[in-house]
Amino acid sequence: MLDVMVARAAQTAGIAGLAFLSGIPGTIGGALRMNGGAYGGETKDVFVEARGVDRQGNMRSFSNGDMGFSYRHCSVPDDVTFTSAVFQGRAGTPEEIAAEMAAIKKKREASQPRNRTGGSTFKNPPGHSAWKLVDDAGCRGLTIGGAQVSELHSNFLINLGGASAADIETLGETVRERVKIHSGVELEWEIKRVGVKA
Repeated sequence: MLDVMVARAAQTAGIAGLAFLSGIPGTIGGALRMNGGAYGGETKDVFVEARGVDRQGNMRSFSNGDMGFSYRHCSVPDDVTFTSAVFQGRAGTPEEIAAEMAAIKKKREASQPRNRTGGSTFKNPPGHSAWKLVDDAGCRGLTIGGAQVSELHSNFLINLGGASAADIETLGETVRERVKIHSGVELEWEIKRVGVKA
């Protein structure tokens, strides 16, 4: 389920505290796996418990403490696929929550590309902003194949049309290399990549 759908359902029900999910382009499974956060909220702040199944078919349950949440990370083994989650908000009015979500949307549209993206590409290293490191290394607007570092926000890789997964990954790895050479900082992918590069 998409994060924004959960935010909208909570808004309709008058449950405050989950509006930040409307600013995260992704799914609840991804938010759990990466402790997704935006606009002052993180998954760990509203998370109560989740269930998942591992590759051996075992059903497993996880409390907030079991998740091992940290910045854009959880310590649940990679072979677990989340199947459900419980979040806890607080009482609010649908109108106030709708206004908060509208403010998030406005900020997001003003500062982030409107193209479909995987969200923020790189984690913010301690003491740094990933976008600033990318800018300082001269990568804003860098294009490989059909993939480009966004001109609007340089911590987003966008598909200009027809980009392959290899284009996106090659562009990201090129950015990482240039940032390392320029600043000595090694950027970590925030986007979870699945599979192997051919």
